[in-house]
Amino acid sequence: MLIGIGIVGMPGSGKSLLTDAAKNLGIPTIVMGDLVREETKKRGLDLTTENVLSVAEDLRRKYGRKAVAILVIRKIKEENIMQKSDVVVIEGLRSPEEKDVFNDFFDRFVIVAVHASPRTRYKRMIERGRMDDTKSIEVMKKRDLKELAFGIAELLAMADFHLVNENKEKGEFYKECIGLLKTIIEEVKGSDKAS
Repeated sequence: MLIGIGIVGMPGSGKSLLTDAAKNLGIPTIVMGDLVREETKKRGLDLTTENVLSVAEDLRRKYGRKAVAILVIRKIKEENIMQKSDVVVIEGLRSPEEKDVFNDFFDRFVIVAVHASPRTRYKRMIERGRMDDTKSIEVMKKRDLKELAFGIAELLAMADFHLVNENKEKGEFYKECIGLLKTIIEEVKGSDKAS
């Protein structure tokens, strides 16, 4: 049984901590944003918020709202990821259409939503200082609106599991992530045996 665990959350919510927890458990991970950043570099563009969002929009114009999910499936197949593990974590879903692609590919696909307030997310983005992170609250608001236009709100509403990453130490939230991943795998594999 092939199990996919999708992570959805607004920028800076803490999705990467859940991904790190999966890696720690030996679960292969794919970050959808990394595939968009790779495509941005291939096009000879600098990794700015504007360029990465522009490339993401261009991919979706050409291939629909499921564009990045198609890139993920291609990567899974090309790298034989499912030969190494029956579980894979995919960080950064943005649309229900992406969820549909993964529902068709995996025997069981679940979504985990990671939540944090805009104030907390902005603070984290400033602290991590990634090249494509926002440099002002106004830019973050514009980015949030574009993310919401991709369909992220629908996924947050449809999520099977929710984690709130607010007013917590990093280590505390990380432990919650480990616990949730173990619970999901146990439940999904248990339900498969029961059926």
